[in-house]
Amino acid sequence: MTALVQNVVAELKARIAELEQQLQASTAANARLSNEAREALEQQTAASEVLRIISSSGGDLAPVFDTMLGKAMQLCGADFGVLNTYDGERFETAATRGLPPAYDEYRGSRPLHYGPGTAPVRLLQGEPYVELVDLMDSEAYRTGEPNRRALVDLGGARAVLAVPLVKDDRVVGNVMIFRQENRRFSDKQISLLKQFAAQAVIAIENTRLLRELRTSTDDLRESLQQQTATADVLKVISRSAFDLQAVLETLIKSAVELSGANRGSIFLREGDVFPLKAASSTTPEFLQYWAANPPRSGRGSATSRVIASGRVEIIPDVLDDAEMQMPAGSLVKIRAALGVPMLRDNKVEGVLVLTRPEPGPFTKSQVDLVQTFADQAVIAVENARLFEQVQAKTRDLEESLQQQTATADVLKVISRSAFDLQAVLDTLVESAARLCEADMAAITRKSGEVFYRAGSYGFPHEFVEYARSTPVNPERRTITGRTLLEGRVVHVHDVLADPEYDFEGQQLSGNPRTFLGVPLLREGTPIGALTLTRSVIRPFSDSQIELVSTFADQAVIAIENARLFDEVQQRTAELSKSLEDLRATQDRLVQTEKLASLGQLTAGIAHEIKNPLNFVNNFAALSSELIDELNELLQTTALNDKTREDVGELTHLLKDNLQKVVQHGKRADSIVKNMLLHSREGSGEHRPTDVNTLVEESLNLAYHGARAEKSQFNVTIERDLDPAAGTIEVFPQEITRVLLNLISNGFYAVVTRKAESGTGDYEPALIAQTRGHDSHVEIRIRDNGTGIPVDVRKKMFTPFFTTKPAGEGTGLGLSMSHDIIVKQHGGTIDVETLPGEFTEFTIRLPRKSNFHESRG
Repeated sequence: MTALVQNVVAELKARIAELEQQLQASTAANARLSNEAREALEQQTAASEVLRIISSSGGDLAPVFDTMLGKAMQLCGADFGVLNTYDGERFETAATRGLPPAYDEYRGSRPLHYGPGTAPVRLLQGEPYVELVDLMDSEAYRTGEPNRRALVDLGGARAVLAVPLVKDDRVVGNVMIFRQENRRFSDKQISLLKQFAAQAVIAIENTRLLRELRTSTDDLRESLQQQTATADVLKVISRSAFDLQAVLETLIKSAVELSGANRGSIFLREGDVFPLKAASSTTPEFLQYWAANPPRSGRGSATSRVIASGRVEIIPDVLDDAEMQMPAGSLVKIRAALGVPMLRDNKVEGVLVLTRPEPGPFTKSQVDLVQTFADQAVIAVENARLFEQVQAKTRDLEESLQQQTATADVLKVISRSAFDLQAVLDTLVESAARLCEADMAAITRKSGEVFYRAGSYGFPHEFVEYARSTPVNPERRTITGRTLLEGRVVHVHDVLADPEYDFEGQQLSGNPRTFLGVPLLREGTPIGALTLTRSVIRPFSDSQIELVSTFADQAVIAIENARLFDEVQQRTAELSKSLEDLRATQDRLVQTEKLASLGQLTAGIAHEIKNPLNFVNNFAALSSELIDELNELLQTTALNDKTREDVGELTHLLKDNLQKVVQHGKRADSIVKNMLLHSREGSGEHRPTDVNTLVEESLNLAYHGARAEKSQFNVTIERDLDPAAGTIEVFPQEITRVLLNLISNGFYAVVTRKAESGTGDYEPALIAQTRGHDSHVEIRIRDNGTGIPVDVRKKMFTPFFTTKPAGEGTGLGLSMSHDIIVKQHGGTIDVETLPGEFTEFTIRLPRKSNFHESRG
């Protein structure tokens, strides 16, 4: 702070020295002008007198301008004169001398405004001076320029000499002298008036500099006082960092001294009220009033208004404020009041109030100063609060360390005897009693629907034997029962003074007096209780209750761990048996899957192929006989050539139809053979197989099988078979199984979506596509069915996983398909799907592969 004061003083001295140099420069200029004017005694006398006025004016320009104008008129033989200042926008009269009354009244009745051609305007346009003779014959007068007319008609002016006041190449005013006769001014007079104008500029500049110096000096003096006071406050804060009262008293005392107030107070928040915490130069009556009436948010005082608004409140005169509610005695002593908020996070945490016995507003600098003290008060309050928090935190940490150490010891026992529940409970009970200075302790837990004591410490042997066979009922007459009943901590200082306590084993247990019961809660339900007692009346502390609650939580964890361990053991045994059963079932289900597929295909043969095939064969033979009979009959019938030609064409068409019947009959026979081949045991031999033929046959088999199950089944099948797919070496029966499974799943998906869509515009469709590549062949089966959800997609290749209703799927289809493609053929099977839109399976099979004879 000393360095800061020194810097301020040094800056002040430098500024004063600079101003002195400027004054010296001005004095030298004045002296130079005086030397140049020695040629004329009158000029020297006039200039000396002007300079004397300037030096003695003390910053008051009026006597300077008046003297200057008078001397100029005297030396230049003028009848009256005017000196104007110019701020860049308008003219202001700074001095007049000898104005005729009529013209003087005219000038005083309206703002100064000079029109085109007038002397002031010409000076603004850059002319070094303006001299006009015979003003009545001037252009401005002839055109009726108001100021020129008034000057001539009311002032009687006939000649004018005007010189600008110029500073830094900028016109800051003008001086004009007038004659009431048509007579020119001499060059000497023009030069003399220019000198007077220069002196006027010097006077203006000196006055400005002097005012700036005074302002700067005042500001520095005030700043120095404030900095000194602030330094004193900061010293107190640093020396008494955690003595808040000393800091607040220093703050309010300094605020009163520097702001010109006679009394000050600091109020700090406590809930919704703001009690008085520090005061300076106050009276006992004032202190008593605020002690009985701590301020709240409102309008009755400056403090209340600051609390309500959160901003600075100024009351210039409390006697004129109808909302003030202080007693009359206080109002007499207080006239003006200033309230400043102490803000933290935009919330009012306190109010600093200053009062004066005289009415009147507080200045901005005073308000800013008090605001600074208010900010320092906030810092001091916050420092004290943080220090108290640190102290409290330190105490909590010390206590917590003790509890953590004890808890760690208990956890060691739990970890070493993880599944020996009794050893853990005994350790918990003993540790709780020892750390909480209890004489006896017991833990109660639930077994089935009954609570019993599972461990104890410090109780007489007789009571332990008694308690072992006596269940604990959730009821209010015992402390443990009350804890189990209410599911919360029960702390009774003296059970003998408790009207509800009626335990028949009180004497047998050693007649304890103070009880603490803490429930063991699992999901909010009591599964036991931890009870501590003391033989004398001595309540447990909050930290001890919290520690027992921690032990209760650990007891719950131990009991739960033991229960879960027993369940895991039991579940493990059950899962082991289930695994063996599942392995045996898996083998049976694999065979069942084949048999189910075979049964489905056989039904398709019986209903969809065999009967129509017999029908076709029988009627084909009959049709052939009928055609022969028809031809014989026609040979003996007389027909014209046209009729015979038509009949021949018809019989020819019938022959063609029979050929088509034979063709489809052969196709049906091929389907039957493939279906029978599919139903055989084993995977058969791997051999070169046409991919497109394999897909085509699988589509036909799956479609007829679906039709066999549901005659109303219908779906649009699109084929996009690439001839370049060619042949690959595969187990054809196994690949057929995969394709049948994927196609059947697609049929199931479109049927399901059709049922869900009701009578909508949905059209079931399935697309089979093949693509040939150099190293592999790609087969895609895409349906527009229900799609596959994300959670199902993750498990779709898992054995025994299915989303179909019971009896409609075994969960082995996709799993076996995956094994056939990936493990047996060294290919890949991928799926893309969008729930509610489509599913597409992509199979990629290498053209050549090292086959595994097993199916994986």
